[in-house]
Amino acid sequence: MVKPAELIEVQGASSLSLSDRRLFNILLRNAFGPDLASEAKEFQIPLSDLRGTHDNNDRLIGSIEALMKTVVYIRKPDGSTDRAQLLGDNNLTDPNRPRGVLTYTFPARLAAALADSTVYARLELEILHAFTSKYALALYEAVARRVRLSHMTMEVFELDAFRELLGVEEGKLGVFGNLNRKAIAPALVEVNALAPFGVVAQPRRTGRRVTHVCISWWDKDVNARKEAYQELKRPKVGRRARLNGTAEDVAPSADLFEH
Repeated sequence: MVKPAELIEVQGASSLSLSDRRLFNILLRNAFGPDLASEAKEFQIPLSDLRGTHDNNDRLIGSIEALMKTVVYIRKPDGSTDRAQLLGDNNLTDPNRPRGVLTYTFPARLAAALADSTVYARLELEILHAFTSKYALALYEAVARRVRLSHMTMEVFELDAFRELLGVEEGKLGVFGNLNRKAIAPALVEVNALAPFGVVAQPRRTGRRVTHVCISWWDKDVNARKEAYQELKRPKVGRRARLNGTAEDVAPSADLFEH
């Protein structure tokens, strides 16, 4: 799928779960095209296309409502910021809707922001669906947006901005050692195992405190891409154990992040 960059690094979406994020990507992919930025445009999608994100309708309804309630801040190409909900009106709970079909809209403010989009990331749906962590999905999207840029192979983020990029909720994982063990290192393991590119994250300190995180990325060679593809085709069951066996090779040492 192709995703506007403005929807990859939004502020305010940290409360969304992995299932919520997968659902939003499918709805966005289904609507992508010239009509995506049209105000009040209605889109339709078979509910069968959404079953890969939820195992029952109650959970699907929960994710739809989460997207409707989530207000994000979107930075536009001209540097200004818009505030918008991620999803507009829909008929999921309407007993009279056509059987097996969801009709939905994107809010006008969001549609207006997308109309000005000039940067897009190419994402592979199979990889998006393979992640078991929302932090891995968020890191994958962020690097996918940058990996084709010829003028940069690294970027430094302030710590709070990097937490927001990963989707870490405010008040959680406040100690950097915990942030690394629970979010950064597991995300690196999954992305490096499944994506066509590699990525590392290194802490930057001001005094004794970690205040920034530097991420670097590169395109994998043919053999590494084949290994990622093979892992992608293996069952999810047992994947975490398999990947943890290579965690020391792809993730920074937890000892670096204790303070």
